[in-house]
Amino acid sequence: MTERLSPGDEAPNFTLPTDTGDTLTLADLRGRRVVLYAYPAAMTPGCTKQACDFRDSLASLQAAGYEVVGISPDKPAKLAKFREHDALTFPLVSDEDKQVLTAYGAWGEKQSYGRTITGVIRSTFVIDEKGRVERALYNVKATGHVAKLRRDLGLD
Repeated sequence: MTERLSPGDEAPNFTLPTDTGDTLTLADLRGRRVVLYAYPAAMTPGCTKQACDFRDSLASLQAAGYEVVGISPDKPAKLAKFREHDALTFPLVSDEDKQVLTAYGAWGEKQSYGRTITGVIRSTFVIDEKGRVERALYNVKATGHVAKLRRDLGLD
């Protein structure tokens, strides 16, 4: 079982390629609150629903001081297609070797249609301005998760 993060833990730093061909480092976002969400695969129904929910809530999240970043093991080129296809307006980072997903406890065994498989555990992390985990939410649902997160953060 992959070690999971808890509130108060230091968020593992990362430098990963983005959907735009740039790199994004968590340290570059210090001073801002970050919602980092891990999803299994770009351009699949659940992941598209979740990404579009974040897109549609982005203005209010940013107004409250949050930056949103999506992370998956997809290649940057696939992430670029995902961003363009669904008009996503926040960075998507590629963790092809799954080291960052593992460090966050978002890669490991999970149940899928009654079978145990290894893959991305759909998760969301709220990271404070100093790089500490405020919330670590594992096995979240693709549908309705952003609305629940917004309520939990006191935005609704």
